[in-house]
Amino acid sequence: MEGYKRFLSFLAFSTVFGFAAVLFVLVWVLLWREGLGWDGGAPEFNWHPVLAVSGFIFIQGIAIIVYRLPWTWRCSKRLMKCIHAGLNTVAFILMSISLVAVFDFHNAKNIPNMYSLHSWIGLAAVILYSLQLFIGFLVYLLPFSPAFLRSALLPVHTYSGILIFGTVIAAALMGITEKLIFSLKAASGIIPYSKSPPEAIFVNTLGVLIFLFGAFIFWMVTRPEWKRPPEQDFMTQQSAGKKPDVTEDESTATDHSMDDLSDVELHSEMSARKQNQKLDEAGQRSTM
Repeated sequence: MEGYKRFLSFLAFSTVFGFAAVLFVLVWVLLWREGLGWDGGAPEFNWHPVLAVSGFIFIQGIAIIVYRLPWTWRCSKRLMKCIHAGLNTVAFILMSISLVAVFDFHNAKNIPNMYSLHSWIGLAAVILYSLQLFIGFLVYLLPFSPAFLRSALLPVHTYSGILIFGTVIAAALMGITEKLIFSLKAASGIIPYSKSPPEAIFVNTLGVLIFLFGAFIFWMVTRPEWKRPPEQDFMTQQSAGKKPDVTEDESTATDHSMDDLSDVELHSEMSARKQNQKLDEAGQRSTM
């Protein structure tokens, strides 16, 4: 990989920012927002930001760059597809639970649903994500999908994945700001959001962490020099002394070919040595 150390730096920073965002959202709901529960009250609503950040942002971000990890290039493409799809499925499940929590909370408190820009953008992202996941399973994991269809849909699949990830981050930033505005009001006897109380500063920092995590993921996934080598580069990588991404059958066939080649070379070398030995003996006899 070109710029391997730089890639590791970006990967480390993105992982730190992602973990920090998950930790910050947990501290936020546990310290300031009544914790977690499932009783129709505020603790049930709190599952919404926790699962959205941990699943729909952090796990989805890792699923996006999993192909870029150079130590996975020796794994089969089929295995990496399964890992990519599995991570996205976990993210979708967590986000679905978070939606149930927020709708259940709104219905229990007689709060209208789907009236804010955050809810519109968020639901659009969930719908697009479900379609992306379904089409991905249908086209790239099932064996009967034709190769020309996979090739034709790959640019659309890649672009839509990045678009959905960016949409999710935008919806999350709108959501935490909306929650702070609703919760930190002067009428409720607490310091309002405009006065920057500790909770506001802490949650704004959470938003910055989410933004930075997304920025590093976007950069890593759009660098062509950090792209997984295509399957047709097998021979080029082999001649360069690298271990390419091959299937078990290809690897076995290659090993057998190398074994056959070694036997031929050994037999030729032994024949050449015998011939040289005979020539030397003949020369010695003629001189005598």
